[in-house]
Amino acid sequence: VVAAPKAAMADISKHGKALAFFQVEAAAAAVSDARGLLRGGRSATAAALAARKARALALLGAAGRRLGSSALSSLAERLEEDPFGKVKVLIQDLIERLLKESTSEATKKGFCDEELGKAYKDREHRLADTQKLDVEVQDLEIKESELEEEIEMLTGALETLRDDLNETTILRGQEHDENLETIKKAKEGHAAVAQAIDILKVFYKRAAKATVLAQISPVDEDTAGAGFAGAYSGKQTSSKGIIGMLEVIKADFDRTARTTEASEAKAHADFVEFDRASKADISGKETKMALDEEDLETTRNKIDSKMSDLKTAQHLLDGALKAVEALKPTCIDTGMSYEERVQKREEEIEALKSAVCILDTDSVEPDC
Repeated sequence: VVAAPKAAMADISKHGKALAFFQVEAAAAAVSDARGLLRGGRSATAAALAARKARALALLGAAGRRLGSSALSSLAERLEEDPFGKVKVLIQDLIERLLKESTSEATKKGFCDEELGKAYKDREHRLADTQKLDVEVQDLEIKESELEEEIEMLTGALETLRDDLNETTILRGQEHDENLETIKKAKEGHAAVAQAIDILKVFYKRAAKATVLAQISPVDEDTAGAGFAGAYSGKQTSSKGIIGMLEVIKADFDRTARTTEASEAKAHADFVEFDRASKADISGKETKMALDEEDLETTRNKIDSKMSDLKTAQHLLDGALKAVEALKPTCIDTGMSYEERVQKREEEIEALKSAVCILDTDSVEPDC
């Protein structure tokens, strides 16, 4: 009987410092009870058992209050009226129940760790998909806006180019007709003046060589005559001024024809260059606009597709978030961490074992 407290004292080194108090108290109680049993008789044994029970229940009550354990506190209150033998059995039953809970919670923790891990991974994956699709939709919408602006700009530019080309073509046609008319008149004027000069030159040349025939004119008898004496040779001095003036007019007609022809040639060349550049610019912008319109249609189709994918991804993300929330009450929102619950349960079991050691009058418990 005396060996039991020695075994309990030796077992202190195997258990944690937090529960040394219960083990020491149990050992001291066992020593006291053993001595009482040796000294007393049958009545002394009953008193010692009652004392053991009281100390065991007091130990459980104190541990219940210190640990905030309703299981220990309620057990201590319940066992006050139970006989000594039943008290030990009930304590051992609670120990077994706590050990089963420990095993069950370890299994539950494994389940929670696995399921929460899957749920968190799925949530992050769905969130990444949603964010990626959202960025892609934003990029496509920016591209759509840029294409719409470019098409609008090209439409305006093409309208301006076509109007300018049409207007320039009309003006060029008018200019061409006017130049041809000017050239025609200048050449006709040049030819007429040249002919007049030739006629005058022949006239004055012949007049200079004129002679008077010796005959009487009936006119001369009745009038003062032609106004000059002898043969008429023309105003040779004045003729030079007249012919010179006509030469100037002739040169003006020639110059007008030549400058107008040169101007027409340059205007034609400039118009051809402008016409080619405008048509090339129009063709390039028409091609660009056609490509932009095709790209815009493709972009809008992609936006519709990505928006559908984004809606699906958001739906899956909502499902992943709901899965996490569904696991929280079981796996997270317990008020204590898993480690804290394990520590509390171990201390509860150690307190119960210490109470069993107090009640172990036959030294049959291996942990005492």
